[in-house]
Amino acid sequence: MMKSLNIEAINLHSPYIVGYDGKAFIFVTDSGITYRVDFEQDNNPFFVAYWFNLANPDNMKSPNDIKIAQTVICIIEEFFSVNPEVLLYMCSTDNSQQAQRARLFLRWFNGYEQQKRYVIKSSEVRGEDANGKPITEYVALIVQRTHPQLEEIVYHFNCEIAMFNEFKP
Repeated sequence: MMKSLNIEAINLHSPYIVGYDGKAFIFVTDSGITYRVDFEQDNNPFFVAYWFNLANPDNMKSPNDIKIAQTVICIIEEFFSVNPEVLLYMCSTDNSQQAQRARLFLRWFNGYEQQKRYVIKSSEVRGEDANGKPITEYVALIVQRTHPQLEEIVYHFNCEIAMFNEFKP
């Protein structure tokens, strides 16, 4: 079970004030765009993992705002400070913008400090949308470099990606 995040610790360094509604961490940008961040436990049999979900529920176009990235990083840092598990992230396919979202997320999270502390693996998964049209989804794995199962986690992540790409129904 995921340990609760300390909202005061998040807000100590976050440029946007982050609130918690009992399910998600919420912040509003200077442009009035609301973001929701939540974590959902994965049922992975090999290691404890959580899906990191970042949503813009109103689907408002977001300007290039570095404070969004900084706020999201503060939330993720607090997650890892109390939960030494694994984070998984899949980019939303809304408006076929998943490739851009994947690049943006990796740019946010691939800073020098993050690279020193985390292994970040990004992969593409080929599939089909609800209408049978080919689609590419982008998935990322984030794990602390000090995790005692690091090699096993990366191995299983790579195997899962290969399975999804090789064995389509």
